[in-house]
Amino acid sequence: MSQKSYDNSPSLYLIPTPIGNLDDITIRSLNTLKLVDFILCEDTRETGKLLNKYNIKKRLVSCHEFNEEKVKDYVVSELKKGLNIGLVTDQGTPIISDPGYVIVNYVVSNGFNVISLPGATAFVPALTCSGISPSPFLFYGFLNAKSSKQKRELQALKTLKYTMIFYEAPHRLSDTLGNMLEVFGDRYISISREISKIHEEIYRNKISELIKISDTLKGEFVLIVEGNHDNVDYSELSIQEHIKLYLDDGLSEKDAIKLVAKERNVAKSVIYKEYHVGKWFYEASCGSR
Repeated sequence: MSQKSYDNSPSLYLIPTPIGNLDDITIRSLNTLKLVDFILCEDTRETGKLLNKYNIKKRLVSCHEFNEEKVKDYVVSELKKGLNIGLVTDQGTPIISDPGYVIVNYVVSNGFNVISLPGATAFVPALTCSGISPSPFLFYGFLNAKSSKQKRELQALKTLKYTMIFYEAPHRLSDTLGNMLEVFGDRYISISREISKIHEEIYRNKISELIKISDTLKGEFVLIVEGNHDNVDYSELSIQEHIKLYLDDGLSEKDAIKLVAKERNVAKSVIYKEYHVGKWFYEASCGSR
């Protein structure tokens, strides 16, 4: 399936909005907001403030993570009538840790164009001013809010050499930094808050240092964490030794086997069988003494 974006067919436009400073909106975004027949928005009140500033009057339709499934049929029906539709979220680029994916996927599957405009997103300025190597990087977004699940996610990322980018809410910052310190070790990290706003601040240090002040910080955060530079060669470890590394870190046997399979690019069933055969021989040899 291919798309010719500018063939004048009815389209869904993904329109980035400023992440703080309303002057950051692009001329093209403003022109597109004027072009479309109506706008899907995460919060009509937030979008209304932006439109009022630029004297744009459009019909607004509520579209957020709790009603996307209901709205998607309406969106396609309006595209079939020949209308152009805009989609915005409260701040930043739609779908990047924001609603919109359900709508986009459904529109694409029905053969209509989706045109995404370049523009504001929080992680790019946070990355480029972090002082941490920007390439390659992995954008992860929000970690699971539950500590046990968050630790499993971090374990799966622990060996990656990529710079990693996370979003975090203020009430979870201290717990997340604590889990990172436990799982990743004491790596360099940059914490950006209130990007593009007058109170923008950036903190750069080791995790162990920034966790000391984390309870005093407010706002929405972007965390930039350096990758793993331990240069562990897992090919030199036996399957047993490799799995034991993660068992010692507190992972369950199931999660350890899954992670080892991924790192070795081998099927989980193969790792499982080899691990348990080795375990059986070890236990059998101990029992025969």
